[in-house]
Amino acid sequence: MNFTHPFRDEDGDKLREECGVFGAINANDASALTALGLHALQHRGQEAAGITSFDGQQFYSLRGNGHVAENFSSQEAISELPGFMAAGHVRYSTTGGSGLRNVQPLYADLASGGFAVAHNGNISNAETVRRDLVRKGAIFQSTSDTEVIIHLVATSRYPTMIDRLIDALRLVEGAYSLIVMTPEGMIACRDPLGIRPLQMGRIGEATVFASETVAFDVVGAEFIRSVEPGEIVRVDFDGNVDSLHPFGNHSPRPCIFEHVYFSRPDSVFDGRSVYAARKAIGAELALESPVEADLVVPVPDSGVPAAIGYSQQSGVPFELGIIRSHYVGRTFIQPSDGARHSGVKRKHNANRTLVEGKRIVLIDDSIVRGTTSLKIVEMMREAGAAEVHFRVASPPTAHSCFYGVDTPERSKLLAARMDVEPMREFIKADSLAFISIEGLYRAVGQESRNSKCPQFCDACFTGDYPTSLTDLTLRQQDAAQLTLPVNKDS
Repeated sequence: MNFTHPFRDEDGDKLREECGVFGAINANDASALTALGLHALQHRGQEAAGITSFDGQQFYSLRGNGHVAENFSSQEAISELPGFMAAGHVRYSTTGGSGLRNVQPLYADLASGGFAVAHNGNISNAETVRRDLVRKGAIFQSTSDTEVIIHLVATSRYPTMIDRLIDALRLVEGAYSLIVMTPEGMIACRDPLGIRPLQMGRIGEATVFASETVAFDVVGAEFIRSVEPGEIVRVDFDGNVDSLHPFGNHSPRPCIFEHVYFSRPDSVFDGRSVYAARKAIGAELALESPVEADLVVPVPDSGVPAAIGYSQQSGVPFELGIIRSHYVGRTFIQPSDGARHSGVKRKHNANRTLVEGKRIVLIDDSIVRGTTSLKIVEMMREAGAAEVHFRVASPPTAHSCFYGVDTPERSKLLAARMDVEPMREFIKADSLAFISIEGLYRAVGQESRNSKCPQFCDACFTGDYPTSLTDLTLRQQDAAQLTLPVNKDS
């Protein structure tokens, strides 16, 4: 959600969750409610957290690096955030720096009053819009693409806040789920394709919004419905709720990786239990890629539901052949390369007495660079496994995401450089198979993938991006210009 895009190599080999947002209006304990909701969304962003509140007269903000509990567990912290409306954000910076100035919600004093925004997603033409705004005199305080929305709202000529926000959103492309706070109330909106999730609920007289339904379970709210793709929901301080659809009709393309990995298993996404979807993915994988084996072993924790589904479908017993430590600090803080490289063994340890002499089917959610998969296969062999077969609960990740997920540049994605057999050789498995894209669609409740208009955003697997990628196109054009031969006069 910032502008540079270095790939960080220090913390394993998973796609990074994007961000999580939570908002509450007309709640007596809005900030405490928001902190609890963010705690349920911690898996979506573990780098920083922030909450902004409003008491009818003034906005208050508290932001910090680290987990929600590190910043908002004390009564003292919550007391600094008074009011009956609050919005919060947990962050993993999908691109760029992790400085405090980028921690959300972002806040600005506009001519019409305070404006705070929490954003999950990524604006794929943010660099282009930002350059234009800077040329016109805008001064940016962060490197976050989210700030582009604030400047567009501030410079819009429309008379009302809602019309200025709509005007701003018409100028951006990409993915966004937003929770906006103004002196008039709360606005929640989702991009026209619904790439990033956003849910709506109620607790007493309060209306709440969250990236995932699990946050409602934790705070005791009733799930009402998903915010629809392209919908803008307004809630005022009298409890009135109204809905606008200003962007026309579009075929929704929610991110299919929410089913595979990002959402908590106890959430409901796109009307389907995430846990049930992951078990179905494992069952499809067993049908597509069976293998003679003694044990099905998940790569914890994200591989567990798919491994259960694989085991139930195949009849091969499910066992916890890898034990994960939940108390390991993030590997990037370690002082030496050797310590960083030992990160996999400190996080995962083979259950030696269980796997020794056995033919193992390892189930993981994805392979990104392949380095972690290689280390886990080697760990199984060191523990005495007779055979190690690797099964992946998603198709090969061969393309970068530009919609709010931190993926490596494409040249560092193993599936972008290799076919399946060379990938198998790279991770040193006895066999390797991925679920097919059609199998994935079946598992999440679709008869098949509509190739002309897919029902999900699956660009990381197919390269079929559902929106324009203006900034990427311009960078590629600039790179091409730099490589053109120079004509010199003879």
